[in-house]
Amino acid sequence: MIIITGAAGFIGSNILTKLNTENFKDIILVDDFSNIEKNKNFSGKTFTGKVQRDDFFDWLQYNYKHVQFIIHIGARTDTAEFDSTIFDKLNLNYSKRIWNSCVEYGLPLIYASSAATYGMGEYGYCDSHEIIEKLKPLNPYGESKNDFDKWALKQKKKPYFWAGLKFFNVYGPNEYHKGRMASVIFHAFNQINKTKAMKLFRSHKPDFKDGEQLRDFVYVKDVVEVIYFLMHHRKDSGIYNLGTGKARTFLDLTRNTFNAMNIPEAISFIDTPKDIRDKYQYFTEADMTKLRSIGYSKDFYSLEEGVKDYVKNYLANNKYE
Repeated sequence: MIIITGAAGFIGSNILTKLNTENFKDIILVDDFSNIEKNKNFSGKTFTGKVQRDDFFDWLQYNYKHVQFIIHIGARTDTAEFDSTIFDKLNLNYSKRIWNSCVEYGLPLIYASSAATYGMGEYGYCDSHEIIEKLKPLNPYGESKNDFDKWALKQKKKPYFWAGLKFFNVYGPNEYHKGRMASVIFHAFNQINKTKAMKLFRSHKPDFKDGEQLRDFVYVKDVVEVIYFLMHHRKDSGIYNLGTGKARTFLDLTRNTFNAMNIPEAISFIDTPKDIRDKYQYFTEADMTKLRSIGYSKDFYSLEEGVKDYVKNYLANNKYE
């Protein structure tokens, strides 16, 4: 039996799809299932049961002997939320309970960290454990993820295998429910569909031209491949970056979206809102050396390949994965 927390969400539901494809059927979904729109993400999938997020630890106490693995993806991911008590509860403290349960019951663990932990990238984007104490996230979400990473590294008692994954800018199917927190590609598709044009944030730094701010955009299908690899690898515990290792511009992303939609390019620029301007990242790029060094050898989708697949096979038809 495999546990997926955040199973109704974007990445969690894609993990469920991957596991079903590999003939894993004995899966327990853990989430807050009150969002009807979000629940469409696991419609038609095969699983054993659903457990409400707040009931999970009571459930686990009686069922841990049947569990083989916990994939902890559930989290509050709103980077514009500044009430740190929400993140303390849902991200930091809930994750500590997951970790301690895995230690107590002898279970391996994969959990979601985030590239938001890197802040402005003052210390680069290397997933070395040595720099984690120094990192300066830009918002309470990033702080909560980094606080858990720091806590995990300090623990004397650890699961016999564990991996924390610093997700970079993940995009792909099953993010219809995410609203403003959905990927830029999702928003670009909808804006282009509606107006036949796309507005990007203007650069407010002289060394970056408008639209040439850079991000490491990683397709969710690659994310689940890495998670599946680690499920079976079960050694070399630690914190890993999960991006493509190649930063691309917002102009690249938008032009590929226009191209996939067969609509002539029409891009304009607006000022970055003042309330986020001083915390806006102009560059992120995952150093993927560590993951490659333990044997992960699959190629990642290029931005061109990922955008084309996402737009043509999912967004254009309102399809789920």
